[in-house]
Amino acid sequence: METKNTIPVSKVLRVMDSSSNDSDLAQRILQAARHRFFRLGLRALTMDDLARDLGVSKKTLYVHFPSKSVIAEQIVDFIGRTMRSRFDKILDDPTLSLAQKLCAIVEVIGANIAQLSPSMLRDLQREAPGLYQKIEELRQKNIPYVFGRLLKQGHDAGLVRPEIDISFATEFWLHAVRGLMQPDALDRTGLTLKQTLDKAAPLFLNGILTPTGQADYTAHAASCAAHKTPR
Repeated sequence: METKNTIPVSKVLRVMDSSSNDSDLAQRILQAARHRFFRLGLRALTMDDLARDLGVSKKTLYVHFPSKSVIAEQIVDFIGRTMRSRFDKILDDPTLSLAQKLCAIVEVIGANIAQLSPSMLRDLQREAPGLYQKIEELRQKNIPYVFGRLLKQGHDAGLVRPEIDISFATEFWLHAVRGLMQPDALDRTGLTLKQTLDKAAPLFLNGILTPTGQADYTAHAASCAAHKTPR
């Protein structure tokens, strides 16, 4: 994994928001790389294929990004920052109930993991362990932050059982998610990442919510399947 040439995430974000021709091309490169990465996996993310997809030379790609590993790392960084921003907006929205926040957060997570298959994760473990570890670190950082805040809000609203240890519950959920989303576990269950999340969330939440919280979540979760949750 190359790190010394890694482009700062702040630069990538400026690239995403800039209107200059150079930045527009860098944005197109990242978008094309993300599409290829999630559709075909890391092996298909090559500079040759990206250049062909975009109709530019490899030399042009290298002007913006020194290697495919740097591109892959910036994709992960950008997704992580985007998800964190969406989580904060959900958690800080006083108009949303706990059930709405739960469903919205699960929806954001599901939308970002839906395209990852066990074989893609296994390829990452084998071919880019540094990048796979980066994904694990983002998960380890975000899950306690997001669900810790969420459960605290639910506890204060009387929707999480008062005897629940929030710190332990968030740690439990972190390890459950990390374990269930390993490639070998997905192979055993025969589930996708999104299906795993959809099955795991109700099992966890029904153990910590009060009867009122459970009823609210169940009712709202049913509506989530047919309507887009606010976020």
